[in-house]
Amino acid sequence: MTRSAFSAALGFLLLLVAVTGHAASPAAQTDAASASQPELKLARFDIDATPPVGYRMSYDTVIRVDALGLRCRGIAILGAGQPIVLCSVDWLGIANESHDVMKAVLAKAAGTTADRVAVHTVHQHDAPRADSSAERIMHEAGISEMLAFDGSLFRDLLRRLKPAVTDAIAAATPITHAGFASAVVEKVASNRRILDDTGKVQMVRFSAAPNPKIRAAPEGTIDPELSSLAFWNQDKPVAVLTFYACHPQSYYRTGVPSTDFPGIARLMREQDVPNTLHVHFAGAGGNIGAGKYNDGKPKNRMTLAGRLAEGMETAFENTKPMPISAKDIRWTVVPVRLPLAPHLADGPALSEVPIENEKSENLRARPRKRAWIQRCQSGHEMQLGCLGVGDARVLFMPGELFVEYQLAAKAMAPDLQVAMAAYGDLGTSYIGTKVAYGQGGYETSQVASNVAPECEEVLMDGIRKLLEKSTGESE
Repeated sequence: MTRSAFSAALGFLLLLVAVTGHAASPAAQTDAASASQPELKLARFDIDATPPVGYRMSYDTVIRVDALGLRCRGIAILGAGQPIVLCSVDWLGIANESHDVMKAVLAKAAGTTADRVAVHTVHQHDAPRADSSAERIMHEAGISEMLAFDGSLFRDLLRRLKPAVTDAIAAATPITHAGFASAVVEKVASNRRILDDTGKVQMVRFSAAPNPKIRAAPEGTIDPELSSLAFWNQDKPVAVLTFYACHPQSYYRTGVPSTDFPGIARLMREQDVPNTLHVHFAGAGGNIGAGKYNDGKPKNRMTLAGRLAEGMETAFENTKPMPISAKDIRWTVVPVRLPLAPHLADGPALSEVPIENEKSENLRARPRKRAWIQRCQSGHEMQLGCLGVGDARVLFMPGELFVEYQLAAKAMAPDLQVAMAAYGDLGTSYIGTKVAYGQGGYETSQVASNVAPECEEVLMDGIRKLLEKSTGESE
């Protein structure tokens, strides 16, 4: 793409933003909603997000497209103030300006504001990523080989997404009941960071662990629960949202776009509960993978999918639908500024280091890091979000968040039912706990994390505020 073509594409985006199983049946004797309460409705959207043959994904070029493609899907809740939009994409990540633009496009299509929109990825690795900031930096450097920074697929996704959401709003379905439940998922998640007796990382157990010694190590700190939030129109389920903390890889680097085992589990549930939109969100699984239960053999993909689908089914079966009205739905936001990693803030100015002569492998990381530096230096604020439905709370968080944040959120509100979606704006890359940055390991290394250890204080305070504010009136 030429610089003029790229500028035209960005101009289009700005114009686009500017103008644009079975559960227990609900009780038959539900009290009628107050006449003063607006009718609650739910809009469902679902479009293809699969890259074509020849397109460069996060790691490899697409060599073929199989039957199971990638999806961009979500819901909009109408009738509880301005619409609330929740979107999940089968991509590795959406970061920086791309994250901002996608939220703005969804907001315009749904007739709401960007701070009432949550955009997340499931984080599969045989999938694309989007980072308009990094793409712009590449163009400014005069680099023609975009590699994984080619934003043409992202722009096409937005072109198709806007009318899909608009049409979904027009065809929204009434919702009368909602329910939240959890279920333990057996033999999928394990902690990636295996510590020695001194508390240092002695080995990292990635998503596939061919070494039996690594697989034999204990599960470590995980959240074994999958959470499910479902909405009904009387006795008919309309949408089911699921949340589970684990990297979604069984194997990758195939050149074939894949939803991997979470997408297969989602598909299995769609067959069990048809005419219901199933939307899956990756929880705080930055330091969680399937390595203890996966040696990387392809057959394990279906095994892991089956175990995850069983957890989804059990959670849905355990759900007790309760009548809801507009007053039961709350949306809360807390803005935060995440501190820049010391090696980016205090080291050689990455923004001054030429990238036009970098090797291709380095070009995967350097423009993204430069984009994040610029974002932090501009004073950019991220919006942490919280959806309240009755006594359920779902937190929407940025980055590859460590599971300790999810466990802490649950502990902060023992009287509530809490779930978490991570992998929002992926400009941060990994977000560890403060202690983890002194333990070593890949996730908190200078290669992998763009934020400072002090992020823990910022995010824990943000989570606490979300949970406290969400008990009040909807914003």
